[in-house]
Amino acid sequence: MATETTRPPVKIPRHLFSVRDYELMGQTGILHEDDRVELICGEIVEMAPIGDRHASVVARLVDLFRRVPEGAILWVQNPITLSGVSQPEPDVCLVRRREDFYGLGKPGPADVLLMVEVADSSLSYDRRVKLPVYAQAGVPEVWIVNLEEESLEVSWEPREGGYSRNAVLTRGNSLAPGAFPEVRFTVDEILGPRAA
Repeated sequence: MATETTRPPVKIPRHLFSVRDYELMGQTGILHEDDRVELICGEIVEMAPIGDRHASVVARLVDLFRRVPEGAILWVQNPITLSGVSQPEPDVCLVRRREDFYGLGKPGPADVLLMVEVADSSLSYDRRVKLPVYAQAGVPEVWIVNLEEESLEVSWEPREGGYSRNAVLTRGNSLAPGAFPEVRFTVDEILGPRAA
């Protein structure tokens, strides 16, 4: 009778894509504008469909961020090139104002003033994968709107692998973006009415 032997794990080669590869896939029609994907650490990642509550909070943020002075451009669900292998499409960003409105090239890490992710089913991924990527790139401030727990997770002071300062704000709290301390928002304004 034959016995099963323990075999060493099989190493399957993986091809990681660069931002250049990724953009070429879009230009040649391999990826399409309506494909809900982004490039994170060389891997093309499918993004979750946008639900009603998620869309509502993004719309609220767009409306609220109109209070921000003219030193920023509101960048909504558009790509940002963080490195040669990461080009996420965060839900909402405030990026530095530029005359060409980034028509001559996508914003990079130095252009980002605030990055916001709205998370329901993507919460674990946003926390464990994307947040460290944002920190590694030097994004100064990230907000994760946690729809599951009705809270706002705020991270500042990027360092390798994460952020030095983190806070969880709940309804009744307010905050101002670090780049615009004169403009305050309440967590209630961001979340909207309580989920039924």
